[in-house]
Amino acid sequence: MPNLYTHISSNLYKTWLLMSLFFIFIIFLGWLFSFLFNSSEILIFAIIFSILMSFFSYWYSDKIVLFLSRAKEIKKEDAPELYKIVENLCLTAGLPLPKIYIINEEQPNAFATGRDKNHAVIAVTSGLLKKLEKVELEGVIAHELSHILNRDILLQTVVVILAGIVAILADTFLRISFFGGLRRRQERSYFDLFILILAIFVALLAPLAATLIRLAISRKREFLADASAVLLTRYPEGLARALEKISADQTPLKVAQNATAHLYIVNPFKGKEKDYWLTKLFMTHPPIEERIRVLRSMNL
Repeated sequence: MPNLYTHISSNLYKTWLLMSLFFIFIIFLGWLFSFLFNSSEILIFAIIFSILMSFFSYWYSDKIVLFLSRAKEIKKEDAPELYKIVENLCLTAGLPLPKIYIINEEQPNAFATGRDKNHAVIAVTSGLLKKLEKVELEGVIAHELSHILNRDILLQTVVVILAGIVAILADTFLRISFFGGLRRRQERSYFDLFILILAIFVALLAPLAATLIRLAISRKREFLADASAVLLTRYPEGLARALEKISADQTPLKVAQNATAHLYIVNPFKGKEKDYWLTKLFMTHPPIEERIRVLRSMNL
């Protein structure tokens, strides 16, 4: 039966697998279009680009996420109570103290990012500090520390960058294939037309596949982070109450983006969750009601 340690190993494996698949996919896309337009420069560009982006996503994806979220680093004197909670829970979890960032937004929410436990960040909104009680805040911080402990943060953060790059490149290649293919269709053989159709098909499906992978990765990890948080606080009701308050608060999060929504403890796009199966397929988080039910069924 899977346990925390197999989950951690699985996260490391999936991170490298994801980056390898990205590398292979971009080269494949480059080969398709280099063949289509009889230009080896496109393939060379795809190889160099995929290497650079794989490196870039590993080392700098957390900085991009913090920039997109407009998060600002704070010191202990700026939020002593928050620092005290983080320090105490880090001692319990055996984690080094992460950097702490504040997002100046009224919606209560939080996320963790970074490439490993020694380069981790916890970001919380100012609304979270104002609207939650101490035990609730401890539950949220424990949840985010659990993402660090379980090594979810690298995988979830890398996905933000790679999924975005895939979407941009697919759109670019789609435009090239459409306009270039239409202009020179008279010159093409049946095999060339097959490659053109294949390239368009791949470019159309790539962003959807990247999005589904990103969302599935997030949903599965929230349940384990909730359970791991309870092991740290020994008080499931604190996190359950926090999830209720955060999900019930309809204050918009201005910095929320589709690319980063799956990082937050609760979906930052409020009021858009429906019960339709198609909507659930694209949900960034498992249903709050289900998470709360699981938390309140735990017996410590």
